[in-house]
Amino acid sequence: MGKLSAYFREALYELRKVTWPTKKQTVNYSIVVIVIAIGMAVFFAVLDDIFTWLLGLVV
Repeated sequence: MGKLSAYFREALYELRKVTWPTKKQTVNYSIVVIVIAIGMAVFFAVLDDIFTWLLGLVV
């Protein structure tokens, strides 16, 4: 039981050292992630259409 309480005590100690992002940083990072995800989705959709078109030419 002593090891378990020491683990949680050390985990809390480490959490106090974390520098949490501000609300503005969190919003900005979230926007970046969403934009990249949408960009990748569009990229792969276009790639899929190209390969479908090419396969249609072959078959």
